[in-house]
Amino acid sequence: MSQLTHFIYVYLLSLIPSFEGRYALLAGVGIGLSPELSLLAASLGVLTLSLAFPLALPLLDELMTSLVESGHGSLRGAAALYLRYVRSVRERSRKYVRRYGVLGLIIFVAIPLPGTGVWTGSLAAYLIGMDRKSSITSLAVGGLLSNTITFMPMFLTLHFLS
Repeated sequence: MSQLTHFIYVYLLSLIPSFEGRYALLAGVGIGLSPELSLLAASLGVLTLSLAFPLALPLLDELMTSLVESGHGSLRGAAALYLRYVRSVRERSRKYVRRYGVLGLIIFVAIPLPGTGVWTGSLAAYLIGMDRKSSITSLAVGGLLSNTITFMPMFLTLHFLS
């Protein structure tokens, strides 16, 4: 495969839940992409997710609201239940958002463990009602920190082995 194909492969891997950039960059080096290009591709994936989710998730509320208003039987009931749940989570978590806010989400996203990361962080930011600008900032910074936390030991190991 060409370097461009490897780069695209790493970018696409970085969009997968739980895998994300932090593991995609390791896979990139494993298939022969330079560490720097692998980091770049994985970071572009993190930035893509960081922008896409905060813009797309609010559309879910709009869809559920329209289902409630249209009165389509069981879909209406499920949509109403969803909207009540989201409102409840947002009300209960408001004090935590005020207390930890952006920094709390950055730390959560930056921890390079399964179950953390941009996917989970964006869902958490959405459910707790964090504003779009803060969500995008937190997700991007946390995701890029996670890539760096994963990249540095790998890069230093490769440097000392060569």
